[in-house]
Formats: sequence, C-alpha cells, structure tokens
Amino acid sequence: MRCLLDTHVLLWWLAGDPLSAEATRAIADPASELFVSAASLWEMSIKAGLGRLEMPEDLADVLADQSIDVLDVTGRHSFAVRHLPAHHRDPFDRMLVAQALTEDLTLISRDESVRRYDARVLPA
Repeated sequence: MRCLLDTHVLLWWLAGDPLSAEATRAIADPASELFVSAASLWEMSIKAGLGRLEMPEDLADVLADQSIDVLDVTGRHSFAVRHLPAHHRDPFDRMLVAQALTEDLTLISRDESVRRYDARVLPA
C-alpha cells in the first residue's frame, strides 16, 4: 500500500500514540510505501516556531529511520487544489488531498472532512 500520512498521524505514530488497527497495520507493514508531505513538515515547522508544537530537531533522520519519504509539493499538486470542492478550508489538508489524488496514494487521517473528497482515506 502507498500511504500519505496526515500531519497528526505522523506525530502520533512517532510518539507511539494509538492509531486504528487498520492504520497501524498499513504503517507497520514493511511492504507499504510511506510518505509525508513537505506541506506537513512546513505546517509542523510553523507551529513549532510559534511554540504550539514540539518536533524533533533531527526529524529528517527520524523519517529516514522509519522509512518515511518526504513528498515534495509540485506544481501539479498545487494546480490540483484548484479543482477540489470546498469541503475543507485548511490549505494544508487540501494539499494533502490533492497529493493523494495526484499520486494515487491512500491518505491516512482521522480528519472527517477529508473523507468528503474522492481520495482514498484510511481512518487513523
């Protein structure tokens, strides 16, 4: 399975917080390809800079150790956001949906609003 981890899912996974059995299986499966969006890293960096989130200084190494690849935001992803229905106003989440659709990824998220899009979503 090719999975894109929502920001909160990445943080919970790294902290060892509980996820759904389905999400845990997908993330732990060595055959799964795991991605985190550069948009999520940007969101985390903004929140960390504001003092609203603690994130590891060595997050790049942590991601590499967990075999989680960073999915860069491309022009194709940016243009795809334009065609999404206005189900959600959060620009970071809309980018994740656009990336999941464009790259044929399953988005792992607990956010109910992303389920309203045509993307494949695995509940976290």
